[in-house]
Amino acid sequence: MEKKVKPAPAAAVVHPNAAGLDIGAREIWACVPAGRDEATVKPFATFTPDLRSLADWLISCGVDTVAMESTGIYWIPIFEILEARGLNVYLVNARHIKNVPGRKSDVQDCQWIQKLHSLGLLTASFRPDGEMVALRTYLRHRAQLMQHRAPHISHMQKALQQMNLQLPHVLSDITGETGIRILRAIVAGERDPIQLAQFRDPRCQSSQETIAKALTGDWKTEHVFALTQSLELYDFYSQQIAACDTQIQQQYAVMKPRWEVVEDAAAPMVEPKRAKMPRRNEPPAETRQVLLHLTGIDLAAVEGIGPSLAQTILSEIGTDMTKWPTVKHFASWLGLAPHNDISGGRVLRSRTLSTNNRAGQAFRQAATSLARSASTLGAYYRRKRAQGGPQFAQVATAHKLARIVYHLLRYRVSYVEMSATVFDQKQRERDIANLRKRAEHLGFTLALPQTSDP
Repeated sequence: MEKKVKPAPAAAVVHPNAAGLDIGAREIWACVPAGRDEATVKPFATFTPDLRSLADWLISCGVDTVAMESTGIYWIPIFEILEARGLNVYLVNARHIKNVPGRKSDVQDCQWIQKLHSLGLLTASFRPDGEMVALRTYLRHRAQLMQHRAPHISHMQKALQQMNLQLPHVLSDITGETGIRILRAIVAGERDPIQLAQFRDPRCQSSQETIAKALTGDWKTEHVFALTQSLELYDFYSQQIAACDTQIQQQYAVMKPRWEVVEDAAAPMVEPKRAKMPRRNEPPAETRQVLLHLTGIDLAAVEGIGPSLAQTILSEIGTDMTKWPTVKHFASWLGLAPHNDISGGRVLRSRTLSTNNRAGQAFRQAATSLARSASTLGAYYRRKRAQGGPQFAQVATAHKLARIVYHLLRYRVSYVEMSATVFDQKQRERDIANLRKRAEHLGFTLALPQTSDP
């Protein structure tokens, strides 16, 4: 049967009042439709008064929508100014507006962007609302602070190793309760291993005798100096992270709930699970309740997604799932959906495209944490790992988590974890269905044993 193919639509002007911008660090080139001004292409500097002049010129030319390439972070000031002036701004992926090879200049680039946008060939990149953008900025800065703090922990371990102090070998974390007390005592001048071992926390698995033996070494001045400065830098970044957490909580305080509160019937609220021992990089304890109040959905209840990943995901994707028509669009935007290369009616290659999507990375991180989980999602991860390896399992489980989050936020329902019994029953039904199809393909009929009622 011949497959029906829809005819390709003729090129027609979709946005007659479209403009195109080529963004640079020192200069911005703008192009407006022909006949709107004596010069349809003009350059502008990147100072704030020049950006405002650019906005005035676009409005005077009757422009109502503008497309620009996402060049580094240089697009942010002009994007915010144009958006504040009421223009519909399209932030476009650079790979979607490649010009004809051999014709590369700022003037031609802005003209090419304006032409593509006027024909409706450009798709705007997703950008959350203003409050979520502010929250996302704080959370990204917090992540950078933790990345800057991590090397100083390695520097402290190196200084201890050079003095043959085997503290990292007897403590799982030298910045934990026991380790940080010992390090501060060493910096304060204490050198007696027995005295240092008395700073052991009762929950520490290593005994005082083992810790004292590990703290017997060669106290060299240059290594103690390096240890002291590394500890001071670690404390400095810890203070900055605490200040950032305070600012994040203030941002939460000014954000209004993203779900409609019904007076007669209150929105379903999921009781938080019993709190575990707080970790060093975890957000404040009240973060989970704040997210619950903000969205009406307890995303942290999903196995593998704690309060930290929940706030990261929400700040990246927002709370309005209607931005993506279907869950497949959402998974594709996250970089968790397969991209198929089809030629001659056959799939030549299927793989996920490389992406720097932070929300997709958060889902992958959550999926990896399920490797040893006793939950149904953990069993799903292990089954996929047996099928295609760890990387395949990570992407498949992250895709499943993304579908769950999309469903929760789109339809405003609470997360209910499937019991192990129901999960095993569903898996058995899938296995039987596959066996029946296989048997029919080979010309056999699968007959299940009859179970007699007691």
